[in-house]
Amino acid sequence: MTKEVAVLGAGMHPWGKWGRSFVEYGIAAAREALADAGLEWPDIGAIIGADTVRGGYPGYVSGATFAKALGWQGARVTSVYAACASGAQAIDAARAQILAGLADVVLVVGADAAPKGFFRPAGGDRPDDPDWLRFRILGATNPVYFGLYARRRMTQHGDTPDDFAQVKVKNSAMGALNPHARYRSRVTAEEVAASAVVADPLRLLDICATSDGGAALVLSSMEYARLHGQAEPVRIRAVSTVTPRYPNTVLDLPDIATDSAGAVEPPGETFRRSIARAAYEEAGVGPEDLSLAEVYDLSTALELQWYEDLGLCGEGEGVKLLRDGATSLGGRIPVNVSGGLASFGEAVPAQAIAQVCELTRQLRGVAGDRQVVGARVGITANQGLFGHGSAVIAVR
Repeated sequence: MTKEVAVLGAGMHPWGKWGRSFVEYGIAAAREALADAGLEWPDIGAIIGADTVRGGYPGYVSGATFAKALGWQGARVTSVYAACASGAQAIDAARAQILAGLADVVLVVGADAAPKGFFRPAGGDRPDDPDWLRFRILGATNPVYFGLYARRRMTQHGDTPDDFAQVKVKNSAMGALNPHARYRSRVTAEEVAASAVVADPLRLLDICATSDGGAALVLSSMEYARLHGQAEPVRIRAVSTVTPRYPNTVLDLPDIATDSAGAVEPPGETFRRSIARAAYEEAGVGPEDLSLAEVYDLSTALELQWYEDLGLCGEGEGVKLLRDGATSLGGRIPVNVSGGLASFGEAVPAQAIAQVCELTRQLRGVAGDRQVVGARVGITANQGLFGHGSAVIAVR
């Protein structure tokens, strides 16, 4: 178990399609996080920016971009890109600097201004880039993979499109309670079934949108937190950023073929399960200790898979967990009480940070109508393109 770092502040810019620069969203989130921490920007010893590849050149140097927008003050700076895991990598970099004694208090910021429709690779010819290849060879957009994940569950476990729709029903009900969510209307299973097919068996309302948004955290050493009047802050106890193991036998973005297991025995767990296991081991907790989870519901089917990958239930039992109400607010282990990506959409560099913002509010007991009663331990989980693990465990 590693040493903990304190979460002094959390801030967000509401998700939506605002048509403005990612910098504006990030700075709004940063200022809210600083105010929440009771600190000023000159108090910050380091800033970590989660990069966006859609923001032009400044997007690739987001740490310095945010620092400049806040006002140059000499802080250490780092910029991180790991696709959808960028936020977790940024949190991990901040934690490392704090535990190394390089900075007492660090600001972590991620923001994006996403395109309309699905994400696609940047321009240019890159025949050694699997993301570029899967678009050019297969024409496989992200929703194609989401459909493959869903088909796999249908074949292996007997899941149905109506089971998938119930995930959207649950998440939309919780997103309706979240003022930062983009979509704040409850959705019925009938409305999911009536929406257009995007990647069979998934329909439009089964798949998350692309969004603009921003999120920020102020992290510090435990000593700094105590000296500034926070004796019992929310603490980050683990950050998992593991990579897959060979052979990776489950097709995953952006791969277009599985690794051969003909000569090498497959690992005993999938990549996603290894992400959670590493976090549990580092934190010294298990799924039985969790109060809530925020998971990466790119699609409704993928949320069900996370239930199993996090060990919330056995393999193939995700639908039963959902149908029993265990993952709803008031259930045994609420999942995506923020509303998840179903209610927010993807703002890639911000979303892993936003997940920790939700854990922070829940563990503080200030989440309002979506509060998980008695929340003490929470986990976030997602993954980034090219095998970037992403999970954070926070405790109170």
